[in-house]
Amino acid sequence: MDDVPLPYQVTQARDETADTVTLTLAPTGTGLLAPFTPGRYALVHALGVGTVPVPVSRIDRHEITLTIRSSDAVSAALCALRPGGRVGLRGPFGTGWELDRAVGHDLLVVAAGLGPAPLRPLVLDVLAAPQLYGHLNVLVGARTPDDILYAQQTHAWSAAHGPPHCAVTVDRPGPGWEGPVGAVTALLDGARFDPRNTTAYVCGPAGTVRETARALLARGLPAERVRVALDRPDSPDGHEGHPDRETGRSDGTGPGDVLSRDGGPVVGWDEVESATPTGRTDT
Repeated sequence: MDDVPLPYQVTQARDETADTVTLTLAPTGTGLLAPFTPGRYALVHALGVGTVPVPVSRIDRHEITLTIRSSDAVSAALCALRPGGRVGLRGPFGTGWELDRAVGHDLLVVAAGLGPAPLRPLVLDVLAAPQLYGHLNVLVGARTPDDILYAQQTHAWSAAHGPPHCAVTVDRPGPGWEGPVGAVTALLDGARFDPRNTTAYVCGPAGTVRETARALLARGLPAERVRVALDRPDSPDGHEGHPDRETGRSDGTGPGDVLSRDGGPVVGWDEVESATPTGRTDT
């Protein structure tokens, strides 16, 4: 993996929500990044502004698709790009979801916040080879109906009889919303899975990841088969840990700190438990 960003150009830009954009990027030179796998991410250089880590939200042969939420100067500059705009890319970074470990299993995909972005490649891979897996459940949580990522695709999955079984909940319903309201963990009751033969993939803010992992363990899933990641990975360049996203602690022992190590890896919940003091994940 080269430390020099490779030049890529925006070929498509699609507004997902009021503050979130999906960019499709193609290389402009002869250099190509190494292949990405679901769950890994790129460092995206907004020319003249800065760099931000972004999970890959779709993987094609040469093009790379990234979904970016405007939250600072760098991400705002990237969200403002339109076809023809240029960026620099490095990667892949982080660890992947390791879908090969779930062959023959029922699958639970639980996403909140920006979580649908890094989980979408995994879902698309499963849908491309459904014979390899059991029941596929996609459970999505958003703040409001207007904050649902990939709304058209998600609603199409929800309206169909599957696969996948897809359900969406929001914290604050708007006019016309007829779906569930509340925490994404409430959707687990309607999912089809055998806890003895299920692998779960959870991505979202630290609090949602923690509550979902605890709910899955209570239903009988082993901690090592609950794969988790934060929805916004940290850059591997000079990263030293930061305040936990839920507790505000910066001693490197909160759940958010553990999930942010090594550039925001995907890890098993058993690794989170073993890395926090006395296995505690609720402080």
